[in-house]
Amino acid sequence: MENSVTFKVIGRYALFTDPLTKTGGEKCSLMIPTYQALKGITESVYWKPSLIWIIDSVRIMKPIRTEAKGIRPIKYGGGNDLAMYTYLSDVEYHVKAHFEFNVHRPDLKEDHNENKHYFIAKRCIEKGGRRDIFLGVRECQGYVIPYNFMDGTGYYDNMGKMEFGLQYHSISYPDENGKGKMIANFWLPKMEDGIINFCRPEECYKKHLIREMKAKQFNEVNFSGTAEAGLLDGYKAHGGV
Repeated sequence: MENSVTFKVIGRYALFTDPLTKTGGEKCSLMIPTYQALKGITESVYWKPSLIWIIDSVRIMKPIRTEAKGIRPIKYGGGNDLAMYTYLSDVEYHVKAHFEFNVHRPDLKEDHNENKHYFIAKRCIEKGGRRDIFLGVRECQGYVIPYNFMDGTGYYDNMGKMEFGLQYHSISYPDENGKGKMIANFWLPKMEDGIINFCRPEECYKKHLIREMKAKQFNEVNFSGTAEAGLLDGYKAHGGV
């Protein structure tokens, strides 16, 4: 099965919010992208509920720099507030990911077609994704470009190991873990020569139950699979069936 993709994502700013700073109103970014943020970017490129994107690795290409900016966020009760947000500036990441079919959604088994999904995902990367790309938050626009993972020279290529301490990794949703629970995962990331190899969500060092939750149901009304109009046009042009 050919189900692995690589791409480059770039942006002027990124904000992978440290959960410790989120409730205080003055957000500060983690120094490296989270698994969940990269998974969200990959899902914005292409996603179907019958498959799960697994992020294998990310390569940090540019120096990690921060920039503080004065922001006027909207208050829950109306009006605006004043806050300082700390963003990462001028970021470039190379991402390696693969998809697996969701074994917790047997009702979508008819959509398990590796070659078609791979081809569609590859074509979506060439187009820059099917939906808008954000680097952590809505105000940080990102851009996806087809790219080989090891191409180019990265700032941290020969700098050895760097550790970042306990960090947020991802959220496991009930339709992916099959447990009827929403779980936050934490891990101890390490970067070696600019490359971070992610563990899978179920392998994370620490987990925290957020709440009980039911998986969203899909049917012929809200799910088209690969039967979506025009989705396979390029695939068929290259001899697919």
